[in-house]
Amino acid sequence: MSSLSKTEHIVSWSCRIVAAVILAQTLFFKFTGAEESIYIFTKVGLGPWGRYGSGLAELIAVGLLLTPRFAWAGALLAFGVISGALVSHLTVLGIAVKNDGGLLFGLAVTVFATSAVIVFLHRRQIPVVSQYSNHKPHELKLTGRQPCAD
Repeated sequence: MSSLSKTEHIVSWSCRIVAAVILAQTLFFKFTGAEESIYIFTKVGLGPWGRYGSGLAELIAVGLLLTPRFAWAGALLAFGVISGALVSHLTVLGIAVKNDGGLLFGLAVTVFATSAVIVFLHRRQIPVVSQYSNHKPHELKLTGRQPCAD
């Protein structure tokens, strides 16, 4: 099913593992109510249910990222969740949260970038996109008519 070259395959798995590890390691803090997680979700106004909801979405993204057939779905989900995190950092939280030196922001940017690469590499597997990727937009059909000289 995969039409990736060997290099693309390696890049895909590398990005998927990086994104999955980052997302998975934050789950512990979200689900156990670590002080930093409580602070972040309280400050952005989402409270504990926002923490659990984003944690659940990230858990699902990790599972999908590590499943070859659904890597594109995991990347799209991770991209969406992490986009919300980045917007929160840029509008409410700031780059550095509780003197972390921007670590959480840097991890979010890493997940954003790796997810974007995964989506690009697996774009032909995305159902809505794949129906358009088989077309060759620059292919001329010979109909026997001459093109207009406008």
